Parts: sequence; C-alpha cells; structure tokens
Amino acid sequence: MNELTTGDQKQRILVVDDSEDIRVLLEQLLEDQGYCLFFAEDGQASLTQARLHHPDLILMDLSLPDIDGWEAVKHLRKMPEFRTTPIIAVTAHVSPPEEERAMVAGCTMHIGKPFDTAALLQSIARLLDAGT
Repeated sequence: MNELTTGDQKQRILVVDDSEDIRVLLEQLLEDQGYCLFFAEDGQASLTQARLHHPDLILMDLSLPDIDGWEAVKHLRKMPEFRTTPIIAVTAHVSPPEEERAMVAGCTMHIGKPFDTAALLQSIARLLDAGT
C-alpha cells in the first residue's frame, strides 16, 4: 500500500455523496491509495464530519438531501479551518454554468460523473501536494 502521509498521519479525505455505490467505489479506490477516509450522506452530515475529522481534502457531490453540496461548501468556507481546504465537486452537474456555480460556491475543482479514475487520483494528489 502506498502510504500518503503528512508527518506520521495518513492524509484524510471526507467523501460526501448520497449514493452508497459511489461511496463504496471511492472507498475502494482511495483506501487502496493509502488515504484515511470519512463519509457523509448529506450536506448536514458533511459539516459534522468535517468538524470532527478536519479532512485534508473533501470530495463533495452537489445534489444532496438536506443541505445541498453548494450550500455545504459555502458553510465550510465560512469556517476559518476550512477556508483553504481543497474541495473537489464530484457531480453529474457538468454543464459550464453548473461548473461555474460550484466554483463560486467555493469548490477548488470540478469533476464530472462518471469520473475518470486516473484523473481523479491525479487531481487529489496534486491538491494534497500543494497543501503540504
């Protein structure tokens, strides 16, 4: 296993998606890369999990029950500890206006579903390397 660490700790990723299939897929993909993962099924849970685990990066679906991803990102960006945390929108909303809306909300990057696994892993690694 490729251990990706900051100091003695694995890098932490919060995966926010209401689809169990997507969460399981990302869990298999990212755990194989050595990341420590946390999960949320909706926007409200994403805020709770972020406060509890202080992730190094967040993968955020935008269409979520409760608080949607756009609002969750806005809430996170208002918290000092998450102002610079990389947030990747991983979403089926792939039109240019939706991508712009994600960026205005505070996302660092926008990746459409279905996503290219290699491109997603490269993006995650690049953003996490930039933050260390």
